[in-house]
Amino acid sequence: MVEEELAALARRYGVATRYTDWRGREIGVAPDTLRSVLAALGVDVSSPAAVLEELERERERERTRLLPPVVVARPGAGPPRPPGRPELTVELADGGALPFGDGETVPPGWHRLHARLGDRHESVPLLVAPRALARPERAWGFTVQLYSVPSSASWGIGDLHDLADLASWSARDLGAGFTLINPLHATETVPPVGPSPYSPMSRRFAAPLYLRVEDLPEFAALPAADRDRLSALGAPLRPDGDAARPIDRSAAWTAKLQALESLHRLPRGDAEQREFAEFRAREGGALTLFATWSALSEKHGPDWRGWPAELRDPGSRAVAGEAVRLADRVDFHSWLQWRLDGQLAAAQRAARDAGMPIGIVHDLAVGVAHGGADSWMYRDLFAPGMSVGAPPDEFNQRGQDWGQPPWHPRRLAEAAYAPFRDMLAAAFRHGGGLRLDHAMQVSRLWWVPEGGSPADGTYVRYDRDALLGCLAWEADRAGAVVVGEDLGTVEPEVREALAAHGVLGTSLLWFEQDDRGRPRPARRWREPSLATVGTHDMPPVTGFVHGDHIELRDRLGLLTRPRADEEDDHRRRLAGWVGVLHAEGLLPAPPETVLRALADGSAEYDDAVVAALHAFLVRTPARLVGVSLADAVGERRTQNQPGTVDEYPNWRVPLADAAGRPVLLDDLPSRALPAVEPLRSMAGEAGRVSPGSP
Repeated sequence: MVEEELAALARRYGVATRYTDWRGREIGVAPDTLRSVLAALGVDVSSPAAVLEELERERERERTRLLPPVVVARPGAGPPRPPGRPELTVELADGGALPFGDGETVPPGWHRLHARLGDRHESVPLLVAPRALARPERAWGFTVQLYSVPSSASWGIGDLHDLADLASWSARDLGAGFTLINPLHATETVPPVGPSPYSPMSRRFAAPLYLRVEDLPEFAALPAADRDRLSALGAPLRPDGDAARPIDRSAAWTAKLQALESLHRLPRGDAEQREFAEFRAREGGALTLFATWSALSEKHGPDWRGWPAELRDPGSRAVAGEAVRLADRVDFHSWLQWRLDGQLAAAQRAARDAGMPIGIVHDLAVGVAHGGADSWMYRDLFAPGMSVGAPPDEFNQRGQDWGQPPWHPRRLAEAAYAPFRDMLAAAFRHGGGLRLDHAMQVSRLWWVPEGGSPADGTYVRYDRDALLGCLAWEADRAGAVVVGEDLGTVEPEVREALAAHGVLGTSLLWFEQDDRGRPRPARRWREPSLATVGTHDMPPVTGFVHGDHIELRDRLGLLTRPRADEEDDHRRRLAGWVGVLHAEGLLPAPPETVLRALADGSAEYDDAVVAALHAFLVRTPARLVGVSLADAVGERRTQNQPGTVDEYPNWRVPLADAAGRPVLLDDLPSRALPAVEPLRSMAGEAGRVSPGSP
């Protein structure tokens, strides 16, 4: 009886008591997991009596509540129908009021909804979101881990100037319509700098690591001798021809930090000072808090949980006092974000000026580091003692713990999703699109109690309609495309909801199979999607077809079944795709000849297979087709091996070709790119493809 009441309480808080695993089996969630998750949500589950009291309190809240914390409506969908059917009135953002009887009568945007029932009155934010985002014209583009593609002029890591050049060249010379890059989220302020772009300090602000020092106005104003002195700081970091040497973010940031501090100390003219002040005013308190965290982290370390107790609360008097004492450093970190804003804008402008209809597509990580800036700034909106991850699946059979605190669903809603909305607005400001890493973040997340195994977690639900409404509103305002990474264990209704809001899905060739495990025919792929061959968590095509991932996972002890079984499955999968490519006329050589060469380690057909796979993507109806730059140049090494931290140089692999020779941005225009050739025709396809319903 006690466990039944615990389960009932969990369900009222959106905590799953059962779930379906990747094999289709129904799994019951352990009571200890439910207690841990509920406690993180602020629910008293310390005794059976406490559970009963909390359950009754929830029932009473549902009986008496007129409105949820935020109401989201879409044109034509009609207003919400709260219990008791109270009178609903909308207080419009620009003044005035009207009855909320039809969603069509309320203009899109944020308003305030009032509900009256007898002598009871409640008022909450109301968002009237777009019916759906318009689908983009058909286009292809590179998917790029920007840090891995330095030029001869960058400081050991691909930067925003490199991004502008890459986008301009691929648009102008190859007909690319977008460039999708890794998250540029803020990193640690002092070395060591963590390698993963998907475990940032903040998703709201960007990493100064990506600044091009020589492009700053302050640098241009220096005398020649001073410019040479600062440029010399980057000389030891410039590429040396060693593709085996991992990217060293800490070394790059140490050098850039010295240069940036020198430039920040220079006096500003009146016009610049006015522009900087306007930027700070626009960004408001969030920028001040982030810059304060940055200044404090330089002194006390990047994990605020280890700071003096009085500094762990961003609203404390001690923090306010430190912000005054560290005013110059707060100014410095605010200035860095201002200059990043300018270089991000320049990259998108360069992409659009070169003819890209979309331009830069940014990537939004699923979460932030436990002790980082966002979890300090919005401390009360995160659930303590929990980490976001993923349950065991086919490719990560031990499950995953990403070491990131989850949003507290109710508290985030009570804050009208303001931090989430601000994060989206910042991402759309200087980009034509956004990719949502782990798109399930708008619907449910796998919560893992700290110290437990990922397999001991459970799903916790969020208000999907509200989060998708916020996303669609911000994207529509920016005229941007949104792509959701809806891979792995995804509820069908999530994909349906994403599509209904105009969010494109993600289709990976290696995973596209029919019910019998055979390659899915091109005509049966989803149209509203971004189609690619693989992902950054897998080897590039050349490495995959040769089975590099199996050897690597075996060497690292990540396989949960015999290597021979993995190899048998790989051969079957590969044989299926090689057969399809041959049958489609995309790979002339007989399948058995190609497969024998691959099994023997021969590179004879590598380029032909890469080209054929991407030609197949062109034959699908997918709106967007992505080509990994690693695939384009023949790289074999994966950027990230899930399940490892230091056992593999995750997110530190510089771009190289099949022979292991480094590939700089400067080299790309003169290289043959077999993966790209089949995609050039897409530049003229937009008018021949049905745009679909918006």
